[in-house]
Amino acid sequence: MSAVLAPPPQEPNLAPCDGELYYRPAFLDSAEADCVFRQLQDELDWTQEVITVVGRRVPVPRLVAWHGDPEAVYRYSSLDHLPRPWTKTLQILRDKVESASGHRFNSVLGNCYRDGEDSMGWHADQEACLGRDPWIASLSLGAERLFKLRHNRGVPALELRLGHGSLLLMGGSLQHRWRHCVPKSRRVSGARINLTFRLIHPVS
Repeated sequence: MSAVLAPPPQEPNLAPCDGELYYRPAFLDSAEADCVFRQLQDELDWTQEVITVVGRRVPVPRLVAWHGDPEAVYRYSSLDHLPRPWTKTLQILRDKVESASGHRFNSVLGNCYRDGEDSMGWHADQEACLGRDPWIASLSLGAERLFKLRHNRGVPALELRLGHGSLLLMGGSLQHRWRHCVPKSRRVSGARINLTFRLIHPVS
């Protein structure tokens, strides 16, 4: 199955080098984003994972949900994530995201940040199952959160505020040259749901 459906989006590439980064602030209008946010809160089986860090078992500082096609098994943080079936809401969103991004996706990782204390540490999505230069589409709903990117070799850092109903598309060599995070924030009290659509490849 080809991962490419259409030409890339027309928004400007925000990455100054080494990769592609596109941002559409109003991918979903406010009313649709409000509705989808409530549906995802109710439909998805949100869980808090526990991982091992330097020999200690620690809870992940957010809730997660993994959905996708049956073969889309995703391994990260030394855990195998078996996909739950697509919900109707997720299927509709996948169709919208594929049409807007020009790329196919067979899975989605949901992250629920309950408040500003929930976060995502510095990392890059470069697992072998994502392929050589993965394209990842990130849909944000709920409270606005700061998204930071830093290059591996001294290029000035980037910061984006990901708003309610926005879509961020990352591709090319971005995951190999940049790392990203969602830091904690005392100024944020509301919840945010982030859906990151991915194409998982079988790994022998």
